[in-house]
Amino acid sequence: MEETISLKEIFEVLKKRMLLILSLAVGAAIISALVTFFVLTPSYQSSSQFIVNQSQEETETPYDINDIKTNVELINTYNIIIKSPRILDQVVEELNLDMTATALSEKLQVSNAEQSQVVNVVATDNNPAQAAAIANTTVEVFKEEIPQLMNVDNVNILTTANVEADPAPVSPKPALNIAIALVVGLMIGVGLAFLLEYLDNTLKSEEDIENTLELPIMGVVSTISSEDIPAQGRSTKKSNVSNIRGESVGT
Repeated sequence: MEETISLKEIFEVLKKRMLLILSLAVGAAIISALVTFFVLTPSYQSSSQFIVNQSQEETETPYDINDIKTNVELINTYNIIIKSPRILDQVVEELNLDMTATALSEKLQVSNAEQSQVVNVVATDNNPAQAAAIANTTVEVFKEEIPQLMNVDNVNILTTANVEADPAPVSPKPALNIAIALVVGLMIGVGLAFLLEYLDNTLKSEEDIENTLELPIMGVVSTISSEDIPAQGRSTKKSNVSNIRGESVGT
């Protein structure tokens, strides 16, 4: 019984503050849309791939499973080297970028699928053309430097990054941002509704009076509107008022 009453009270609070809750949710969604479209700078991604395989001198030698395992193990080392200052300082110099190697490293993502010899180098930038240039130059510099660093020649460029005619930004995502803002606005609205209800200490019912003053209710005076009075009662009331006015005039 107590759970039913408690649930009923919750719905009553939500119903009472529904306008406030909806206003906060809609307001948060509108603010999110404005920030997404007019404040945040869109970011673009471009990716280049290279494959770790046999060196050119060993192309006539058939592959075995040990070669593949060795190349896959080397990829973990390559993923670290490609984001090192030795590689990225040259990329910054070639592209004349206004950033440090550390800042450029944050724009790069290097990964490969499990047991795969193909490595993806993804560059993110506010300019799609520059993102493609960063990805391609990083892979090219890495390919040139890795023979000197590790005395191996087993890196070949598989694909290069290209700029599409109408590139789509990867962030921000308007639909996702607006949806998150809408949910957050609803949560804030519900929380604020219950907070206002908790802080509201006015007496609203007979039970509130009994619980607060600890006094029994002797009677209740109800408010009656003109619509609650029957038509016959309204006619009688009007005639009584007329008689009173007549007597007053006669006097």
